Amino acid sequence: QVQLVESGGGLVQPGGSLRLSCVVSRSIFSFNDMAWYRQAPGKQRELVALITSGGTQTYADSVKGRFTISRDNAKNTVYLQMSSLKPEETAVYYCNARVGTYYWGQGTQVTVSS
Repeated sequence: QVQLVESGGGLVQPGGSLRLSCVVSRSIFSFNDMAWYRQAPGKQRELVALITSGGTQTYADSVKGRFTISRDNAKNTVYLQMSSLKPEETAVYYCNARVGTYYWGQGTQVTVSS
């Protein structure tokens, strides 16, 4: 069974930064893609950023230029560096791993508020 454990969420002021981490219980080489999603209260889960096994990155239009997804294969870890955060980006952020099946972490809460 694959486990994904997110960390790094918390309370941050508007305009601030956070770095989320996702540690995977097996080699991330075994997955085609790794991604971060978020879900705000009363809204659907949405894709924020994705990185392929080859390192190609894709971002939601709303976060381009402010968020960066990266992976450390040696540590089986995927990161999401977020900057210039906005209150409307308050959500639970989920790590996702894909190889046919989608695997999910439990999520980490990010609250952007003054």
